[in-house]
Amino acid sequence: MTSPVPGRDALWTSGLRGLAFCGAHSDLVDEWLLSLFARAAPPASGVCLVAVGGYGRRELCPCSDLDVLLVHDRGVSVDELADRLWYPIWDSGVKLGHGVFTVAQALRLADEELDTATSLLDARYLAGDRNLAVQLADGASAQWHKRRRRWVDRLAEGLLTRAASPGDVAFMLEPDLKMGRGGLRDAHVLRWLERIRPGLLDGDRDGFDEAFARLVDARVALQLRTGRANDCLFLQEQDAVAADLGFVDADALMASVAGAARTVEWLTDEAFETARRELGRPRLPARRRNLGGGVEIRDGLVGLAGGVEAGLAGCGQLLDVARMAAEQGARIRRETLEALAAAPPTFPDPWPVELRERLVELLRSGPGMINVVETLDQFGLWTQVLPEWEPCRSRPQRNAYHRYTVDRHLIESATNAAALAGGVARPDLLMIAALLHDIGKGYPPADHTEIGVQLVAVIGRRLGFDEADTETLCALVEHHLLLPDVATRRDLSDEATISTVADALGSELRLRLLAAVTEADSQATGPAAWGEWKASLVRDLVSRVSLQLNGQGDSSAGDQSFPSAHHRVVMAEGRTLRYGHGRTLTVIDHDRPGVFARVAGVLALAGLNVLAARADSADGMAINEFTVASEFDTEIDWTRVHVDLERALAGRLAVRARLAERASVYNRRVRPQAAWAPFENKVVVDNAASVTATIVEVRAPDRVGLLYRVAAALAELDLDIRSARIQTLGDHVVDAFYVVDSSGEKITDGDNVAEIERALVHALKDQA
Repeated sequence: MTSPVPGRDALWTSGLRGLAFCGAHSDLVDEWLLSLFARAAPPASGVCLVAVGGYGRRELCPCSDLDVLLVHDRGVSVDELADRLWYPIWDSGVKLGHGVFTVAQALRLADEELDTATSLLDARYLAGDRNLAVQLADGASAQWHKRRRRWVDRLAEGLLTRAASPGDVAFMLEPDLKMGRGGLRDAHVLRWLERIRPGLLDGDRDGFDEAFARLVDARVALQLRTGRANDCLFLQEQDAVAADLGFVDADALMASVAGAARTVEWLTDEAFETARRELGRPRLPARRRNLGGGVEIRDGLVGLAGGVEAGLAGCGQLLDVARMAAEQGARIRRETLEALAAAPPTFPDPWPVELRERLVELLRSGPGMINVVETLDQFGLWTQVLPEWEPCRSRPQRNAYHRYTVDRHLIESATNAAALAGGVARPDLLMIAALLHDIGKGYPPADHTEIGVQLVAVIGRRLGFDEADTETLCALVEHHLLLPDVATRRDLSDEATISTVADALGSELRLRLLAAVTEADSQATGPAAWGEWKASLVRDLVSRVSLQLNGQGDSSAGDQSFPSAHHRVVMAEGRTLRYGHGRTLTVIDHDRPGVFARVAGVLALAGLNVLAARADSADGMAINEFTVASEFDTEIDWTRVHVDLERALAGRLAVRARLAERASVYNRRVRPQAAWAPFENKVVVDNAASVTATIVEVRAPDRVGLLYRVAAALAELDLDIRSARIQTLGDHVVDAFYVVDSSGEKITDGDNVAEIERALVHALKDQA
């Protein structure tokens, strides 16, 4: 479809990028509107057309709204003119933001509404009576300055809102380039603050301009690629946008975007601190308090009372300033940061104990530590503390499971660990392990755990830990995924499961430290990584392993409560049972192939996600117990489930067909995977991890009816499912099934194992 704006189709394919594109686009739209204005035959004077907002700044992105005002003198009729002007724009399909005002009316509205006030700051004359445009711009600027205290507070509220949602551009997997913290809206806020306090960016202008240009580059490329007014850089768009902008890959693009956003966010926070100090009431003398160690807080800012000292003392100053700023929830004074950056302290190898303790105290200072470390990183000081950090800076994690970049994830993990440090015997080891557990992710393509262990071996010794403590740190990094993986994918009543974890860790100290690292890491990963269900599984696993490590009984004797005594009576009497309560469904039926699959199918049809399952059989009867969660987070309607369950078990419900119908609708809503992150179906048959059963592990994209298809394929091979662990990781699942043959034995024959793999691979293909 040809664009209504002459020349815009050619502009789309011109190869222009970023601000150059925006300027050229604004020029084209100017010409178009001028021609419309001229044809509308406006009065000779008393009316003008003004561009405002992003269009007023000549930052018109490919799919930006067109924001214009028709400004007129009082008593001048402009109704017909407005109709002749607006209707052609509406008819063209261009999204128009418009208004018709006198100068007084526009300024009155700007005195009440922040959005109007800021849009008028960028007012730009287009056509008509230029004097009106001058009056509007001058009046808006004067009014902005007059109400500056109110507007600074309102702008600050906006920062807090954007920090909560959509979050930081620099650290989110799929950042909102416009409204995220550190995005283009923050850059605009900086410019609006400059209208209150000129010179606010003196000394930072080049860095700001470069960062702003990079963000605009990404936004323009994204909208050109998608053809939509979209500001969120989704995973599936990142490869194409990276290629369009000449980056080697999506990681390089996202690192560039993150670096730009970090600069904008830090400068915005610094500008607000300056503006608020200067707009506050005069305080004489300046309020100053000594925090000890040559560190002071003055007018709400933490800094050095004197100069930067040389050698080890300077290292201590850096850590002390950071810790005290974090504890006070305050920013570090700019002069102190610049002085430390001008003569960065060189940390020794190895560190003395007292210096390491200062680092641990900083890490234990709580949520305030996050902004402090980000500030140190902005000035190149955090890599003085940890040189291995540099490759992790702004590095995205290429899956939907993580919500943060590698560096932010590590800092968030350490912050979470600080809340748990009081419950472990060695808080220092916990804090360092939490900070470094994923440090290897900055060094692809090697396995991040293996490289992380190698790095931590060096870092631990450099920080002054002895050999035993360094080995413990390495063990925590090596096994940082052990507890959640085992808890969610293995049967905790299996003797081999508990022994495997106990043998890997070897001590109660490491077990308790790893449990805390697991919780801190999982909470920092994202909502899919931690919840009460997973937490309870990890606690159960830790409890069982602890018993075995301390020789306090047989932790792997099996779960004697399943089947319960009541269930055994029901089974012995040959009676059936369907009982749903809370999050648990128990089904007792005659032992026959496919019961597990049919129940799983009914649960999927009811919008219930299976978290775990276990099964047993005796006296010709089979019992299946499912732990579930509502897909829509609503109360479970067990009555409806029971009705469908009876029909399915009686062979009167077309489970497979109904699931296919549901999948045809639901699966289309799932966002396609990005080209860089294909998730291949995988089937692993393991006969070593359990003494009593064969473990079949299935990895596949999460789709409707997956569990039903897998269970049906196993039933077709006359295999009994004794237990199952179902784990959803972002957009894919890792399911583990403990199975035995019809005689209750493990499947060890190679041909039979091959048939299992063949059947499941086919079942997984069916779900695509």
